[in-house]
Amino acid sequence: MIDMFTVNSTDVRRDWSLVIDDVVRQKPKFIKRTRDYMILSDLNLFENILDVYKFTAQKFIEDDGSVTLSLNEIDLIENAPAEAEAKILLAQAILQYAQDYYNEFQQWSVAPNRKSHIPYVLKAIIIDDVQKIGDSIQCQPGKS
Repeated sequence: MIDMFTVNSTDVRRDWSLVIDDVVRQKPKFIKRTRDYMILSDLNLFENILDVYKFTAQKFIEDDGSVTLSLNEIDLIENAPAEAEAKILLAQAILQYAQDYYNEFQQWSVAPNRKSHIPYVLKAIIIDDVQKIGDSIQCQPGKS
């Protein structure tokens, strides 16, 4: 089925400006080069696709009253005096992890324990705003 929607890479190169205009204003394009298939998409559409991937964290109140947040999707943990501060620290850690992961994408995207991180990494890179990432983290009481 995908073949009937696919554009040959030679045609894409020849009509690059038209293809980009079409992708941005109308719909994504499926592109084939030899045996390789790919998709070209507007970033806003991709962000909408990734919207179903939520950052969620377990929240623990420590004996000293500080808050520890443990991200469920990626093994990241941060502690701060208050939840809002812990969310910002966790958002910074998410963004740093996403940048590191993307820089080593060939290695981490095939690792069995990190393959599932791909949509979260892409989401963080696209958002690229610590405050927005922090605000999006959904916290639930942690289980000891």
